[in-house]
Amino acid sequence: MILIVNRRLLSGRFKGLSLWPFVFLESEQLKKDKFFLNHEKIHLRQQLELLVIFFYVWYAVEFFVRYLDCRDSMLAYRNISFEREAYRRENDLDYLKTRPLWAFRKFL
Repeated sequence: MILIVNRRLLSGRFKGLSLWPFVFLESEQLKKDKFFLNHEKIHLRQQLELLVIFFYVWYAVEFFVRYLDCRDSMLAYRNISFEREAYRRENDLDYLKTRPLWAFRKFL
């Protein structure tokens, strides 16, 4: 995981963005937030499982489908299976040690 602080890259709605192997952060303080970093590490694992490119394709398709369903971009984002897994498990700092392969499917 390579951490990069860059406020301009983020829209203001998000504190971070994982683009394997990089994690872009809104502020230097986020480097110390172990729960936030765990959330981003979960995304990096998801990306590796789907050979990176398929993660981004799946993410975009799932966002589009969920957006069509609710017509609310933030609600669609929060309901993407990858995000649901990461938000639900970000406080469990041991999660990645026992996480099964493709665990995000449980959150579809």
